Amino acid sequence: MIDLHLHTTASDGRCSAETLVERAWNVGIRTLAVTDHDTMAAVPRAAALAAERGMTFVPGIEITAVADGRDVHVLGYFVRPDSTELRALIANQRHERVVRAREIVHRLAKVGAPLDYDLLFGAASEFAGATIARPQIAQALIRAGHVSSIAEAFDRFLDVGRPGYLPHQGPRPEIVVGSIVRAGGLASLAHPGPLGRDDLMPALIDAGLAAIEAYHSDHDTLTQRRYVQMARDFDLAVTGGSDYHGNGRARDAFFGVIGLPQEEFSRLTSRTPIPDYDLPIAATSNPMSD
Repeated sequence: MIDLHLHTTASDGRCSAETLVERAWNVGIRTLAVTDHDTMAAVPRAAALAAERGMTFVPGIEITAVADGRDVHVLGYFVRPDSTELRALIANQRHERVVRAREIVHRLAKVGAPLDYDLLFGAASEFAGATIARPQIAQALIRAGHVSSIAEAFDRFLDVGRPGYLPHQGPRPEIVVGSIVRAGGLASLAHPGPLGRDDLMPALIDAGLAAIEAYHSDHDTLTQRRYVQMARDFDLAVTGGSDYHGNGRARDAFFGVIGLPQEEFSRLTSRTPIPDYDLPIAATSNPMSD
């Protein structure tokens, strides 16, 4: 099985790189990508662990863009980690997340749900360069005794319209796509079904978008087919994965179930040269799809 959308504790996942690779292996995944939000901090460790097991590893990232006040996630694969432009963009994204987290904590305190900010960041930052997001704040609300579950944290405090909600600030999605392309990478629009912004496609394609994530835990069969066909119509490749964040989180039932077909992976990798840097990207020459 091939899963090109996985998260670790470097962003908002619950699994360390070690745990993620082990779990992926145990459910039959033999080609995987780590695509943490706005960071590649876990990529070197996950790549090394995957190589030890003879798995194919694809370095990745999921970058948050903003269009008309809504988050648009763009997946980047095979990017050069030494790209000055991309590193600057990611650093700015992390800074914006810190500013956002501080304001959310301030708002929560005003409505009677104070948090220890230093403890919050300590729990969120297993890796240097890790990012912080609402799921970590939800966990902090649980530890502080303000709520009993992540679902309650979002329902009461963190969802849109709740007292702790604050929208992301970020670049337009076409800017993110362009940065990924100039870093030698391949850009794919993440989970377009729930996003509902197919009108963005022309601008993204002009910026260099190379793929659409058609296979995803939030896509039913009809949605999956629709985006596969859209990719064909626009002469784009297709990506896919479970978007696994760890056990007990949304989509965990799709881990080891939703993946990218081998033929689509072959089309994807034919569109970009494998970058020449020291990561074991292809530890096996025959990635398995089942």
